[in-house]
Amino acid sequence: MGERLSVIGFDADDTLWQNESFFRLTEDRFAELLADYAEDTHLRERLLEFEVQNIGHYGFGIKGFMLSMIETAVAVTDGRVEGHVIGQILEMGQEMLRHPIHLLPHVEETLGRLTDRYPLVLITKGDLLHQEQKLAASGLGDLFAAVEIVSEKHPATYEHAFSIHGMGPKHAMMVGNSMKSDIRPALDVGAHAVYVPHGIAWALEHAETPEGHPKFHELPDLGGLTALIDRLE
Repeated sequence: MGERLSVIGFDADDTLWQNESFFRLTEDRFAELLADYAEDTHLRERLLEFEVQNIGHYGFGIKGFMLSMIETAVAVTDGRVEGHVIGQILEMGQEMLRHPIHLLPHVEETLGRLTDRYPLVLITKGDLLHQEQKLAASGLGDLFAAVEIVSEKHPATYEHAFSIHGMGPKHAMMVGNSMKSDIRPALDVGAHAVYVPHGIAWALEHAETPEGHPKFHELPDLGGLTALIDRLE
């Protein structure tokens, strides 16, 4: 590898625990709820439009998704959406906020093996309070040396995190499921990046795979991460 690792960053949602599947199930329920007002594909397209518009206002996470569903309902009903429909949308969002954490395969044992070897940093974006609640509920908090909850992930995000908690990006690795947020920006600053695809990805997180990049790696799950690091070092 050339430079030994001094820090490893991990994404949270859909890297350590399930997340996107709950959004898609709620979106299905939302489509059923508004079926009398809009065709399924059109409704989902309008919802995505509102989500894109609202990222700058509400950021990422369930609360912004709830508000985007409400705005979509108002739009497709020409403002005639009934109060009980708004109530059901709010209840769906509240159910998402209350949903228990389901860890993905090999997460706990992999983090447990690595935490004594390197500082582990959780680098996640979204609602501050909810991300803190999910980390607490996961039982993984003690395995991380630091937690960075950010509004967006840019190359500068990783430059800062890996310099503060390690010896800089060239001595760092980022592990995540989003090509756009976890992989590409980490590679851009010189870090190793390990792509662990989840299978369900939000449309706004798609990006081109950096085929042939010497620091790009892909694993089917976290079970092979320790062996990959051993090979690189």
